[in-house]
Amino acid sequence: MTLSFASPSDPSLPLHVIAQPDLDVWLADQSETVANWIGASGFTGALGQVALIPGRDGAPDFAVAGYGKASGRARKRFPLAGAAEALPEGVYHIASGLPEDALHTECLGWLLTGYAFDRYAKQSPAKARLVAPEGVDAARIEILAQAEALTRDLVNTPTADMGPDQLQATAEELAQDFNASCSVIRGDALLEQNFPMIHAVGRAAAQEPRLIEMNWGSAGPKLTLVGKGVCFDTGGLNLKPGNSMALMKKDMGGSANVLGLARMIMALDLPLQLRVLIPAVENSVAGNAFRPGDILTSRKGLTVEINNTDAEGRLVLADALALADEGAPDLVISMATLTGAARVAVGGDLAPFYTDDDSAADALTRAGQQAADPVWRMPFHEPYEAMIEPGIADLDNAPSGGFAGSITAALFLRRFVGDSRYMHFDIYSWQPSKAPGRSKGGLGQGPRALLTALPEILSL
Repeated sequence: MTLSFASPSDPSLPLHVIAQPDLDVWLADQSETVANWIGASGFTGALGQVALIPGRDGAPDFAVAGYGKASGRARKRFPLAGAAEALPEGVYHIASGLPEDALHTECLGWLLTGYAFDRYAKQSPAKARLVAPEGVDAARIEILAQAEALTRDLVNTPTADMGPDQLQATAEELAQDFNASCSVIRGDALLEQNFPMIHAVGRAAAQEPRLIEMNWGSAGPKLTLVGKGVCFDTGGLNLKPGNSMALMKKDMGGSANVLGLARMIMALDLPLQLRVLIPAVENSVAGNAFRPGDILTSRKGLTVEINNTDAEGRLVLADALALADEGAPDLVISMATLTGAARVAVGGDLAPFYTDDDSAADALTRAGQQAADPVWRMPFHEPYEAMIEPGIADLDNAPSGGFAGSITAALFLRRFVGDSRYMHFDIYSWQPSKAPGRSKGGLGQGPRALLTALPEILSL
């Protein structure tokens, strides 16, 4: 796949981007031949419409792309990407019509039309290439697109080829690419080094549970990213029904998004100290699987009553978050495909997040709008703390009743972070159906918003 801009030296076709209300004004400045051709083609400027305008020799002279109405663009993440997908193979440059404040987003959306998950079968992504317009940071946009491709590939790959072994290999390869260090604690060594809940969740699987750690950078604020790496979730002994298990290859979406964000940070050489922690497990069924009713002791010393083995993600994250907090970072961010309750609350298109830091939340919300990566703040609602306290143990991993499931999961995780500033993302990481710039399947949610907000949050 090609997720990069065409060379400015490549011959390219002018592309005029025309909003639907502006079509008549634009046509008034064109020749009668062009106006007649546009009329005959049925081009109205609607979103996603394209037309090639021939010159005297019959070869295309320029192209037009519909930019629709403002109300229609508000419903799309990358409005121009639909036209990019419809254009025939070739190289294009923006000649007119694209607002300056939309250049960055639309260029990223264009590059993402070139993504295809073709590991198992040939795919046909868009083949229209774009010359980077003047005024955009082409290198940055390419880095964002390539990081998104990494995240999508990881989520899309089935567990047979993306278990804990392969997730570890991906982290090690990424570390090697950017001169970062990478270490792994696996199997019974997790017990020896006090990661009991990671071990308990993953011990029934064929591939050993492990904690993957990557470190990069030697100066600046300390940022620790913790990503849920449950490579497949059967639900454990609380076995999921078949229809609920169908997408569980994506239960490692938190780790995929964390690795995508880490790639962006390192490729852009941000002035910070980055630490990535990924508890990588498969929640399987076997004679040694952890059970409902078990009480586990966490790395932090807090005891956890297991009322549902299908609430395993918060268990592995808890041990990793305890380790993260021990390093006294300036900011800890966890990302996980954690609860169905989050999907009920905000759907699959928004990335809900939790934080007690109002200024960081405001910065992140603005950044999400700017980066076409929308986020939505959810509350750490203190009165619900009692819901995660079962009495028989310090914490309950799956409170009964079903109410406020995403909030109680976030409150559970917050118990394992001490004085460090903390953000938690409860993401979906999946695109249910194809949309402009977004193929069906794995999806990055939150990394671009975080990348855009980090300079403000960490005073970089």
